[in-house]
Parts: sequence; structure tokens; C-alpha cells
Amino acid sequence: MQNRKPNRLALVLLCAALLSSVACSQKGTEVIAAPSPAPSATPPLATSISDRDGGFTVSGPLIVEHQLDVLAQRDGLIAELRSDAGANVRAGDLLAQLDDRQLAADLEAARAKTHSTEADLKAWKAEARVLQSDYDRAQKMWDAQLITREQLDHAKFKAEADQFDVQRVEQLLINAQQTQHSLELELDKTRIRAPFSGVVARRYVRQGQQVAKGDRLFWVAAAGPLRMRFTVPEKFVGVLKVGQQLAMTVPNFPGQEYKAKVVQLSSIVDPTSGTFDGMVEVVGAPGPLRPGMNSILRIDTRP
Repeated sequence: MQNRKPNRLALVLLCAALLSSVACSQKGTEVIAAPSPAPSATPPLATSISDRDGGFTVSGPLIVEHQLDVLAQRDGLIAELRSDAGANVRAGDLLAQLDDRQLAADLEAARAKTHSTEADLKAWKAEARVLQSDYDRAQKMWDAQLITREQLDHAKFKAEADQFDVQRVEQLLINAQQTQHSLELELDKTRIRAPFSGVVARRYVRQGQQVAKGDRLFWVAAAGPLRMRFTVPEKFVGVLKVGQQLAMTVPNFPGQEYKAKVVQLSSIVDPTSGTFDGMVEVVGAPGPLRPGMNSILRIDTRP
């Protein structure tokens, strides 16, 4: 009897250990086999697009069609600044002036050369008329048998040679005129002008600064029309139409709503993203709106 009790106790302990091992094994199996969390939704093609309340809202900056950096067209020294950042300019207004003294002197010399060649051409043409008159007279004298054939040929060859001199001087005049025109173009490059009407958004140079061809001098932007480019899913093909007016708001002016007209829609859908591009233009006076401001465009899809 005493030998059986320890055996029973050992058996109980052994069963308890086995049950604990099975439970732990099952628990570990459940953890390993548990499904992984669902992957997050694919991010939208443009973070500025959201779908809510039966419509899409697209946000983006207001832009203008005409805005560019005015570059130096030749090397030179900034002799004078005529405009600064924030100034309103019209197309052709002078923004800055490069030092043009050397070019101006070269141009005056070229003009003098042109005038001199023009005078030479007039003189050669007058000489040609005289020699042609001599040849005509010699022809009549030959017909009357008053001069020899050699004398007639001499008058003829002089008249022909003078015509060649006239042609030579005409080409010299063309060369002088083109040289003058080339210097006039170079001189005009020293005058930095506004390419279109708008606002000088930024000035990059100072008076007295040496600049090289291609250096940025000014950033000029047109005041309008204000536009906004956007990208929308292909489901809006046929929904949006050129000329359609949409509501636009600007976070800087809460409570105010503007009208924007669709002026451009791409005829091609990007197969990678399933989207297409468009552009709207603010209708009417822009008021406080300025290029670069962030705007929100609402595209209503409700019937």
C-alpha cells in the first residue's frame, strides 16, 4: 500500500505537466496562426483630393500663365535699376540698364561706315552713268565711222567695269548695314525690359553688379488671369465640361466663395493612375486673391 501512493502521486504530477504543455503549445499555435492586420488602404493619387458629401474637393495653388525669370542676354555691368520687387510694369517697360558705352561707340562707328558706303555707292552710280553716256556716244561715232573699233571697245569695257564696281559697293553697303543692325540688336540687349504686363515678384541683382549671359535678373509674374491645375479620377470624364463653373474657396478668406470656369480638360487618361488633368480660371475680378495662394475647388457629383 505504501508503494502505490507514490506511484499515484507521480502519475498525477505527470498528467498535470502534460496538460500544461499541451495548453502552452495550443496557445503558441494560436498566436502564430493569428491573421495579420489588414494592410492600410492605398494612398490617393493626389493627397489634395478627397471624396465627401457626394463630391470631390481638389486643393492646389493659384497660378498665372505668364510668369518667368528675366535673364541677361549678354555679359555686362548693371548701370541702373529702373524697377524693384512689387512694382507694376507694362510690357516693354525698362527694368534695368547695362553699361552700354562701348557698344554705343561701336554703333556710331558702324553708322558712319554705312553713311560713307552709301555716299560711295552714289558716286559710283554717277560714274557709271557718265561712262554709259560715253559708250553710247562712242557707239554713234562708230556708226558714223568716226572712231576705230578699238576706241569703241575701250568705252564699252570701261562702262562694264564700272557696273561691276557699283555691284561691289552695293555688297559693301549691305555688309555695313547688317553690321550696324547687329550692333543695334546688341545694344538693345543692354536694356532689360518687361516681357509682359504684370508685377515684379523678385529682383536678383544690385546696381553695379557684373552679370553674365543667362544670369537671372528679375522674376516677373502676370497679375491674371488666376488659374488652378487639378487632377481627378477618370470617373469624372463626361462629368466635367469646358465652360462649366465650379465653386472655389480659399482658406485665407473663410466664408468667401469664388467661381472658377473650366478652361481646359485633358483628352487622355493616365493609365497608371487612372486620372486626367484639367485647369480652371477664376471668373471676374480676383479681389484679394494672389498667385501662389492655396485654393480649394469643389466638384459636385450629386444629380
